[in-house]
Amino acid sequence: MALNVLMLSTLFPDISRPNFGVFVERQARELASRPEADVTVIAPVGLPPWPLSLAARYAPLRALPRKERWRELTVYRPTFPIIPKFGGRTNVGAMTRAILPLVRRLHAEKPFDVIDASFFFPDGPVAQRLSKALGIPYSVKARGADIHYWGTQRGTRKMVLQAAEGASGLLAVSDAMRRSMARMGIDADKIRVHYTGVDLDTFEMGDRDAAKAALDFNGPVLLCVGALIPRKGQDLLVRALPMLPDVTLLLAGQGAFRRTLENLAQELGVERRIGFLGSVPHHKLPRIYTAADVMALPSESEGLANAWVESLACGTPIVITDVGGARELLDRPEAGRIVARDPEAIAEAIRAILHAPPAPSDVREAALRFTWAANGDTLLTHLQAIAATVEA
Repeated sequence: MALNVLMLSTLFPDISRPNFGVFVERQARELASRPEADVTVIAPVGLPPWPLSLAARYAPLRALPRKERWRELTVYRPTFPIIPKFGGRTNVGAMTRAILPLVRRLHAEKPFDVIDASFFFPDGPVAQRLSKALGIPYSVKARGADIHYWGTQRGTRKMVLQAAEGASGLLAVSDAMRRSMARMGIDADKIRVHYTGVDLDTFEMGDRDAAKAALDFNGPVLLCVGALIPRKGQDLLVRALPMLPDVTLLLAGQGAFRRTLENLAQELGVERRIGFLGSVPHHKLPRIYTAADVMALPSESEGLANAWVESLACGTPIVITDVGGARELLDRPEAGRIVARDPEAIAEAIRAILHAPPAPSDVREAALRFTWAANGDTLLTHLQAIAATVEA
């Protein structure tokens, strides 16, 4: 009999946010494609209380179907109340109350064997409460900010640690993340490293000159793929640009940090060499990676960024900071450089790659072990072991 998995994720794409958690969706689809697993996704949607919820920006979320078939997956999207900007610690209780009746009903129709929580907060503590109410074992995956941020905040750290303690098994996106969790006091023996995957048929090498011509790019291109937030460090790339004559910086992502970056670019006189691409649909990213000579992401913290692996798969070397699984990924010099979070160091590494660009095929080699098949194998084995322990 197939393992019946309840996948709980507050980060999951929908028609209004197609890029929102695409890696979680791809992982879910990989698991669901296996005959050994049945997967039901619950992707709760947070909305502020009335009348704030009537604001135009929340209209796309209000319009989402509460149940739908999303790329071969059955996805439920129950809503729960949030307090924008201030309600992090209250989200766990609000979400649990909102989805528990649904989970009870689905569990009564076809019992779940295990809950797979996609993030440590708020998903992990919610999974812990569902587990206690219904007697279903659960696993939680640590990806980055869910540990580095929520695991350090006074109001949420205790909930993160309690969710880890109550879980029957834990996952981490890198061995570096596993070590970070252990330093927090989480039992390292419960944690299995679960690397992300990349679709090697979609993210593949192409002709760089042709890609540049198709996108009307000229000269050396530096790309950064990531949300425009301070933690990602795009400001360091803007500050490096005066030291990189003729280089064009392309920022793929959106966020409130954009205005700060625009002002900084004007102050430094490099605004004409920066392009803000906004939120690029995931299926269009390969061509942009291919058109870039270097992809740089000088983050303050990461788990193991999908953008790192996607860039390498397209044959584009990366310049990244020594965070998360950076050293696990960059296992050969052709793949890129690890640098300090300093504009001069970043500029020096980019110049070195532009001066002696590696063969794209050598760069791509670093990504070949990060397949969705391997990701699915690890996840299935992990969840089967949790279910088997309970049955025993």
